[in-house]
Amino acid sequence: MIKAVFPGSFDPITLGHVDVIERGLQLFDEIIIAVGENSSKTNLFSLDQRKEFISEAFKDHPKVSVISYQGMTVDLCQKLKVDFILRGLRNSADFEFEKSIAQINRDMAPIETVFLLTAAETAHISSSIVREIIKNKGAFQKFVPVSVKVNPT
Repeated sequence: MIKAVFPGSFDPITLGHVDVIERGLQLFDEIIIAVGENSSKTNLFSLDQRKEFISEAFKDHPKVSVISYQGMTVDLCQKLKVDFILRGLRNSADFEFEKSIAQINRDMAPIETVFLLTAAETAHISSSIVREIIKNKGAFQKFVPVSVKVNPT
């Protein structure tokens, strides 16, 4: 069984993430979506909310599971006995950043990173931009799965 970890903060999950995961399911028998906990980062959504959004978005995909983790992704992969990390690339800046991380991970453990280019129709979407739209009470719904809900304040 070939498994991959798809790590991220997913604050919130976007349609770009969904696209990469759905296409990744054609390559892997299982994808573990690993929601990172970073105490130095202030998230818009709680860890439980982010996991719930993702679980709901993939409730009909038995090959997808959702977990949370702290620490280095490469350590998580070794703990779970997973040989692949799945990452999405929107642009050349993403590639340069992700390439360095992938090389470091490979130096630390026998972990390969598989990159998928995001679809053209979702390449402009980032969680950072979506957070700003949400904070400013804009129409964010067309950039995220329907599972992402914002409580009116």
